[in-house]
Amino acid sequence: MKEKGKEKGKNLSFLFLVPFLFMLASCVHISVSPQTKPLQEKLIEGQGRPKILLLDLDGVISFSGKKAGIGAASQPSPVAYFKEALVKAQADKNIAGLIIRIDSPGGGVTASDVIYHEIMAFKKKKDVPVYAYIMDVGASGGYYVAQAADRIIASPTALTGSIGVIAMKFDIQGLMSKVGVREETYKSGPEKDFWSPFRPSTPQEKQMLQGIINNLFARFLDIVGKNRQKNAKLSRQQLMALADGRIFTADQALKDGLIDREAYLDDAIGSMKKSLGIEKARVVTYLRPSEFKPTVYSTALFETEGKTADQELFSLYMGSLWPKPGVEFMYLWNP
Repeated sequence: MKEKGKEKGKNLSFLFLVPFLFMLASCVHISVSPQTKPLQEKLIEGQGRPKILLLDLDGVISFSGKKAGIGAASQPSPVAYFKEALVKAQADKNIAGLIIRIDSPGGGVTASDVIYHEIMAFKKKKDVPVYAYIMDVGASGGYYVAQAADRIIASPTALTGSIGVIAMKFDIQGLMSKVGVREETYKSGPEKDFWSPFRPSTPQEKQMLQGIINNLFARFLDIVGKNRQKNAKLSRQQLMALADGRIFTADQALKDGLIDREAYLDDAIGSMKKSLGIEKARVVTYLRPSEFKPTVYSTALFETEGKTADQELFSLYMGSLWPKPGVEFMYLWNP
């Protein structure tokens, strides 16, 4: 009996302790996940006062942050990373040039455009040469971002191009009917649930969507046209013939005027040194304190909890269905 009484007393003590812990938690904020730390400069190779900054544009371009796994801080989105990195570079008097290493199939229309805008703004303020280097894939939004560069260089085995816009939705009405679920929508106007996944699209809606895609496509053509007319004397008519969404190998892209050179990354760095009239320069990058990049070929910013590019794309598409309604307009190569 005494043992039971002691056990009962312990339980009562615990019950009184729980509210106290809640009160304490409301007064004191305890972070269980590490905070994202500011970018720091890391030397990759070379010596001398001038610096050539190497920044990576990897994976799907979006405003979504990246998660680095359990116990690690979430990393900012590619858009946020570029903004932070370019502001840091702008304040460094020793930054003599910038190389953007691209390995991306593209991504969101607005995310791609914002990074392009930030690079263009950086060029106006800093007045240093900017190269885009396509490592493996620099397609659609990745190629769009590359238009901010003074020169576009691609590795001999790179894929690029895919100039165009894509929008996608799932029509799940049939699936819902099979499981006995029916959706009801009350709306103020006939197009308020435009592009809803819960019903087939009307001919008028398809026409409306195509109009939006055409406008975004025209912007893509304008951005590419400005860069390629200046660098490769590529006419609008020639560009239109290439802008059907197809991808190109590096040699094809060079022949058609979509890039300026086919070379390895070391050669691209050497070319920038030559254009700057310097023999020695430090190649640097910006990383979080916990990251490590020993060579210019190290992939680097972060991993997405083991997600593949296909899984990342699937998350984007599913995110456009529920709980966030609407359609995602993408400058994206989606084979």
